[in-house]
Amino acid sequence: MFLFPVLSEATVTTRKNWDVATLNTAAKVEYLTDNEKAVVLEINKLRSDPVAYAVEYLEPMLKMYKGKMLYMPGNVPIITREGIVALKDAIKELKSSKPAAPLFPDHRLTHSARDHQKDQSKSGKTGHKGSDGSSIDKRIERYGDWNKKISENIFYGDPDARSVVLHLVIDDGVPSRGHRKNFLDPDLRLVGVACGSHKVYSHVCVMNFAAGFLK
Repeated sequence: MFLFPVLSEATVTTRKNWDVATLNTAAKVEYLTDNEKAVVLEINKLRSDPVAYAVEYLEPMLKMYKGKMLYMPGNVPIITREGIVALKDAIKELKSSKPAAPLFPDHRLTHSARDHQKDQSKSGKTGHKGSDGSSIDKRIERYGDWNKKISENIFYGDPDARSVVLHLVIDDGVPSRGHRKNFLDPDLRLVGVACGSHKVYSHVCVMNFAAGFLK
């Protein structure tokens, strides 16, 4: 699934009672950058308490829309596809969603995500198909036999971890809301994250998810 590129940054402060010690599953993982670790933490915050995430981070954005334009403080205005409709849809779904277990980093998923990130950093392309024609399943299968379910989210634009998650959760212009569903899917337990530069959109962040591996 693909999110049409946006450039913005979320500036809302973190509430005091997020259980960061439990949710920061990537804290001691050496193969992830600090920004990639922050993405894992932000996804886990969303999964652990979707209602709180909606209240703290999404609802303040309701005042930032004017028609199809999104005006986030300190950032260039963004032309959205759906306007406030997508945001309201995200808030509604999060408020009716149950908590899911935190995701844990996996080196195999990180390798597959890194392959695609490096490919797109070099080519400037977007989407889920690699320059070699590879799909997500083929890229993951280079490193292991995945079990039951896999998925992929890709974000182009602002490297800020919260911005990455916020915009994929809102999923503006994506009728299936597939990125949001991937984040909230309780069947997914493992994650790999790879973020880097992009020729066209400045930054790309690839997230690969899996329910598990056969061995």
